[in-house]
Amino acid sequence: MIKILAFGGSNSKNSINKQLAEYASSLFDDALVNLIDLNDYPLPIYGVDTEINDGIPKSAFAFAELIDNSDLLVISLAEHNGAYSVAFKNVFDWISRIPNRKVFNDKKIFLLATSPGARGGGSVLEIAKNRFPYNGGEIVGTFSLPNFGENFKDGKIINLELNQQLVETIESIKSKL
Repeated sequence: MIKILAFGGSNSKNSINKQLAEYASSLFDDALVNLIDLNDYPLPIYGVDTEINDGIPKSAFAFAELIDNSDLLVISLAEHNGAYSVAFKNVFDWISRIPNRKVFNDKKIFLLATSPGARGGGSVLEIAKNRFPYNGGEIVGTFSLPNFGENFKDGKIINLELNQQLVETIESIKSKL
């Protein structure tokens, strides 16, 4: 059974990206899904002075352990001003400071993004596709959902064409696991 760690790259309590990550991860048959919320891993804003004075927070180690105990990461990134949300970037920065580790520790990643707009988080998706491999992430698939409010209702994608694209992407990912 595949172990999936799924989360939205946002600290919004009603994160549309967390909703997309939850839906996408539910489409993997025979998987044990651990859907988490970034708010459950509180971290101070990363700074070298904070690290020197206080060390790496336990929450960073706990998050890294979740990554290590998973076979696949399903990450749906929120796009804030064309890039990662501060909440996600902060977790990323703290984990990168753990000695002798890459952030994603050579895990496979299904990378998603959504937004209320027509680009569906396309800018952050491109940034992550190019950046994550340098941090030990193997991107095995990507998916962007545009116009979240129009295309996602009651916990699922209602646009049949977009839903089919997601299903086909997941089928391709399954062959790589």
